Amino acid sequence: MSNKDEDVEELETEETQETEAEATEEESVEEGENKLEEDFAKLKDDYIRLYAEMDNMKKRSQAETEKTIKFAISSFAKELLGVADNLERAITAMSENKESCADLLKGVELTQNELTKVFEKFGIKRFNHIGEKFDPNFERVVQEVDSPDKESGVILTELQAGYTIHDRILREAMVIVAK
Repeated sequence: MSNKDEDVEELETEETQETEAEATEEESVEEGENKLEEDFAKLKDDYIRLYAEMDNMKKRSQAETEKTIKFAISSFAKELLGVADNLERAITAMSENKESCADLLKGVELTQNELTKVFEKFGIKRFNHIGEKFDPNFERVVQEVDSPDKESGVILTELQAGYTIHDRILREAMVIVAK
């Protein structure tokens, strides 16, 4: 073989090696790009999930805060129910002796009306289910009496009023039902 042939063969070998090196380098770059794209997609997915989780946590926190504020006065309101009961008893007792207690009756009724307005302002409502079927979610039966003209389980009298606060039971009513 001549020197020229050796040079050509050497050049071809170098070109082949360069081509192989370039191909290997391109594959390496493509692999790097693919890995970066996969990493980016994973990080983007993680970000979206975390963002959604934080948004949900914020909404739950707001709802819990609203609920806490709404029902924070429940124990105080329960204490006031005794006052309302006593005012009602005083009115009932004075109604029987209207002539001798007219001014006192008027004052107690005004006090009761004011208390009722305060209750309404804070979402406290009295409920009365007399004549309706007993509901264990709202009433507590303290006595059953025979009543031939009423269906069994119908509320005949209310011994103690029941109240709700924002549609949640604050106190059950104590009732007498027909049997």
